[in-house]
Amino acid sequence: MARRVAGAPISWGVSEVPGWGHQLAPELVLRQMKDVGLSATEFGPEGFLPDAPADKAATLASYGLRAVGQFVPVVLHDPGHDPLPEVEAAMTGLLAADAGTVVLAAATGTEGYDARPALDEAGWARLLANLDRISAAASAVGLTATLHPHVGTMIESGEETRRVLEGSGIGLCLDTGHLLIGGGDPLAIAAGWPGRIAHVHLKDVRLALARQVRAGQRTYTDAVIGGMYVPLGAGDVDIAGIVRLLESSGYAGWYVLEQDTVLSAAPGEAGFADPLDDVRASIAHLLSLAEPSGSAPGPAGE
Repeated sequence: MARRVAGAPISWGVSEVPGWGHQLAPELVLRQMKDVGLSATEFGPEGFLPDAPADKAATLASYGLRAVGQFVPVVLHDPGHDPLPEVEAAMTGLLAADAGTVVLAAATGTEGYDARPALDEAGWARLLANLDRISAAASAVGLTATLHPHVGTMIESGEETRRVLEGSGIGLCLDTGHLLIGGGDPLAIAAGWPGRIAHVHLKDVRLALARQVRAGQRTYTDAVIGGMYVPLGAGDVDIAGIVRLLESSGYAGWYVLEQDTVLSAAPGEAGFADPLDDVRASIAHLLSLAEPSGSAPGPAGE
């Protein structure tokens, strides 16, 4: 399992959301990924890596990293919008970097994740049909498309996730944090649909803050700033139960470590909180789940 642990720039506060805190330089993030023992990462948002597909791959390779996938928020429910060209552009970069997974989020069409419109039956039909179109296009070029339930998108809850799984053939990116925040049970989803899970984002969250978001008492962004996401093993998600269930079910894909973070300051400034210690703690916790009792885990990638 150690060879299947990957990082993501969001753990370093790098996000596609405008105004999402201080954005660290790619050179620092990628160097720290390598230093902490990771051998792979998702691409991160547009602009984090070079635009040209070959340059994306070369940049990662210069730090000893490979790509595993890309988060692609795209509008899937709007009758006046065809999402396929956007996704195909992302696929070009993934193929150039020998990455395997397109990680889709059902974007609302507005910025941020603090509010979303309701989806009517016609919107559901378009969304599900577009998921199957995209999945087929990805499969045709040797990639796997997955749907990522995400707070503040058209698919965030456990019930909405089930509707996608029942109404389309796309694979699932099991995001343990977003499902819990959205009112779902990530362990129950993993148990009920093990054959559909094609990619995993491992997050741990504080349930008390997640409930405030769910109840509309706090925005998603404010809860992230307030520390809703924590290192694996420090929150209320049953990380151990989920990982052990996936491994026993034959899951052989990536575990992408994500601790959504908002940085209030740049390195060297007052108030800067280095994300590196939390990343180290998450790696250690995950690898400990794969070790016999009493054994010490080695670094990721070994």
